[in-house]
Amino acid sequence: MADECFGHPRLAAIYDPLDPDRSDLDAYVEMTEEFEARQVLDIGCGTGVFARALAERGIEVVGVDPAQASIDVARAKPGSERVRWICGDATTLPPLRVDLATMTANVAQQILDPQEWRETLRGAYEVLRPGGRLVFETRDPAGRAWEEWNREASYRVTEIPGVGAVESWVQVVEVSEPLVTFRWTYVFAADGQVLTSDSTLRFRERQEVVTELIAQGYEVEGVRDAPDRPGKEFVFVARRP
Repeated sequence: MADECFGHPRLAAIYDPLDPDRSDLDAYVEMTEEFEARQVLDIGCGTGVFARALAERGIEVVGVDPAQASIDVARAKPGSERVRWICGDATTLPPLRVDLATMTANVAQQILDPQEWRETLRGAYEVLRPGGRLVFETRDPAGRAWEEWNREASYRVTEIPGVGAVESWVQVVEVSEPLVTFRWTYVFAADGQVLTSDSTLRFRERQEVVTELIAQGYEVEGVRDAPDRPGKEFVFVARRP
């Protein structure tokens, strides 16, 4: 089930304005070019920012996400017709063949159940061409990123055209490593509605991820640093032999 911030129509509609800086995706665009990928599967595509960026470069993209509200937002954007959108996940994909599969931002960490994680990695493997790659990021648990997730550090008011002012902030609800649960709160000034969205992330150790990738048939080509969070994340590059 998708978190409310992705699955609730009112929240999905403001997701992009609340998080307009997507420079974290630049590294993925560069890797797409580095690996000369012409067909890409964007797992957990959300509102389609990355998928559309690739499509604008002439790349054939399939975007898959379990949140229908986010897919609807993606489909409404200019140029969205260049992307094939699927409401679902990597475990239930139609027949595909791609050069590169990606899980950007928090996507990999939002897959909590170990069996689901294995099935996701296997699902991506099955659609990759021999020599194709899976690329994704996950935060280093040693960084304890959740210790900075609080109202004081995150509170802001965003003016959104056609919506009005929206207050938002995040607070940690529970830490039970490797799982961390946090809650975003949104207050719409236009009518006073208050909506919340609870999310849980799984913080996997580097070797844990490497071991599972190998178990699913991948060769781990490397573990890179994330340019937008140096020293805080692992970016895995895994290849289907």
